[in-house]
Amino acid sequence: MLYTKLRKHILHPYISQNMDALKVIFLFSLLVIPLSSATLVVDYCVADFNYPVGPAGYPCKNPATLTADDFVFSGLGVAGNITPPFNVGGAFAIDLTFPALNGLGLSIGRLDIGVGGAVPIHSHRASEVILAVEGTIVAGFIDTNNTAFYKTLKKGDIMIFPPMLLHFQVNVGKSPALAYVTLNSASPGFQITTTSLAANDIPTDLIKKMTLLDTTQVKKLKRIFGGTN
Repeated sequence: MLYTKLRKHILHPYISQNMDALKVIFLFSLLVIPLSSATLVVDYCVADFNYPVGPAGYPCKNPATLTADDFVFSGLGVAGNITPPFNVGGAFAIDLTFPALNGLGLSIGRLDIGVGGAVPIHSHRASEVILAVEGTIVAGFIDTNNTAFYKTLKKGDIMIFPPMLLHFQVNVGKSPALAYVTLNSASPGFQITTTSLAANDIPTDLIKKMTLLDTTQVKKLKRIFGGTN
């Protein structure tokens, strides 16, 4: 009875008069909750590979066991092994090769592209920035409207590739090219379009229909990348 009187004579007028303010507070809380939940609760989380990876990355090693060496990666100082068929080599600091990146949302790689070589058209689940260091590289991406954005990069030039879009780099110079790339994920993924089509057991007839390639071309790609059928 007392609550009913309070609601009628005190709470109800207050709520009515301040409904707009309450709506603003409620909407703001919806924004704040996901932002605060994304805040790191530890300084770092060096990956512990003794446990399986989850959607948020690997579990953390005990901080008491870490040293400065856990936060240093020396794999980008040597040229990558340039190999066919694309005449390119690379080295990447990602969570699997540099566990200290786990959970930090970034990675870095080195691309060594031989004369006439290319990083074939591919995609990542992350944004990427490329920095041209040596040589002459044509780099570009294709958006979902099939618009191609490409440019000849020279020493010191950078270019951005938005997440998930197909992109590529081609050495168009007369000497080997070198570039570094950074990505906003410790595990950005790397899906090469040609390899994805040919390195599996999808029947040749299906690939012909999907790509308009002829049987000879499909079989050639399957031989190169180890596919069957």
